Amino acid sequence: MDVVPVPDTHRPPAGLPETALAGLGTRPFGVYVHVPFCATRCGYCDFNTYTAGELGSAASPRSWLDALRRELELGAEILGNAPQAETVFVGGGTPSMLGADGLAEVLDGVRSVFGLAPGAEVTTESNPESTSPEFFAGIRDAGYTRVSLGMQSAARHVLKVLDRVHTPGRPVDAAREARAAGFEHVNLDLIYGTPGERVEDLRASLDAVLSAGVDHVSAYALIVEDGTALARRVRRGELPAPDDDTLASYYEMIDSVLAGAGLTWYEVSNWASDEAARCRHNLGYWQGGDWWGAGPGAHSHVGGVRWWNVKHPAKYSSLLAEGQSPEADREVLTEEDQHLERIMLELRISDGLALSALDESGIKEARAAAAEGLLEVSDLDSRGRAVLTDRGRLLADAVVRRLAG
Repeated sequence: MDVVPVPDTHRPPAGLPETALAGLGTRPFGVYVHVPFCATRCGYCDFNTYTAGELGSAASPRSWLDALRRELELGAEILGNAPQAETVFVGGGTPSMLGADGLAEVLDGVRSVFGLAPGAEVTTESNPESTSPEFFAGIRDAGYTRVSLGMQSAARHVLKVLDRVHTPGRPVDAAREARAAGFEHVNLDLIYGTPGERVEDLRASLDAVLSAGVDHVSAYALIVEDGTALARRVRRGELPAPDDDTLASYYEMIDSVLAGAGLTWYEVSNWASDEAARCRHNLGYWQGGDWWGAGPGAHSHVGGVRWWNVKHPAKYSSLLAEGQSPEADREVLTEEDQHLERIMLELRISDGLALSALDESGIKEARAAAAEGLLEVSDLDSRGRAVLTDRGRLLADAVVRRLAG
């Protein structure tokens, strides 16, 4: 098999500092697995993904699975007495392209190397077109507890702009098949604000989501990322850029419809039917947890140290085959970095931010934001918590900047 040559300049990383490892196990710990394969490339996507035509003979699911196992073993060695994984999230890319057997092998690797904590949440993303009742039964038997399906829209012309290849009704059918296979927790992803999407298109998408009976919905405003096909079309004037006022009104519509159906927000872009339906893995990110990210381009974080892997699957596999780490680079977060990230992430969730995390200037800004209707503050001294109001969620980034100083 041909592989991308490994530059001689690559060096294995140093181990993690004791200060990072000291608190391991006192914070949530999860494992993220990045599957880099996709059948086609969506025009809006800037994730680290590759089609078969782009990879050729340079990499394959088999070589990736073998390398993944080696990286998980490396992770356990570096972390030492690592806690069992409380959550596992297999994302991508299109994990369902591995099939039920491939996803079972992924989870078997995590289970045998790190172990799974009792009641662990195990999620896989899936493309509706590469799933079936047999697929869902297979991954349920393998130990997966949660499925996240990429729906994006129920409108055919919106899917076409996004270069999505699934048929409009397939995500709802897939969600029902997952529930029939025994999955209590099923998520549908929406993207709103696509050029050409009308109010009636979004309403039809929401109606479809509710008809599927899922207990979790994620809804993200379309972002035109540099380097994507969508960005080139916008730059050429073929499509208009998303309009901020439209995005805000669509967000309010989504929140109203979902809340009316019993799905309440717990993070700015996520709604759940109850606490059990919340994505615990993502909450670990937002609440400052630790995770090992395995796979090409995957990011990890332990105790204030963040690192990320090389992106190309062939280079990733060849490094691990030679006994080297696939780490590309890392950063050690300063106290100021960690302070800013805590405000930015915790303020996004419905539990809010403890005012004790703010300095005197930040508390002053929190009081001012509360007076402006952007925050609800349970106690104006440092013992209280700040939670974004409905209006505050629309201006979350600006509120974060104010509180962080």
